Amino acid sequence: MAPARTLGELKERNIWCLGLSDEATQTLYQSDLKGPTALVLGAEGTGLRQLTRKTCDALVSIPMLGAVESLNVSVASGICLYEAVRQRS
Repeated sequence: MAPARTLGELKERNIWCLGLSDEATQTLYQSDLKGPTALVLGAEGTGLRQLTRKTCDALVSIPMLGAVESLNVSVASGICLYEAVRQRS
């Protein structure tokens, strides 16, 4: 099933679709992750496809300090999941 179609079905079920993008104006830590949320992460290097990006309800970024330009997808997903658990506890 295509990612955009899957996101559409999640949204029909009132699940907030939050995409990770380095171009986002809002950070992960400014987002409310307490409700039903699908975290959408793109491929390492290329990120989210354009249609997938447009289908997400919102885009957020992980703030980076120092010389780190990007994270691999497993590290980024770990950070996102930790923040979701932190907000829910």
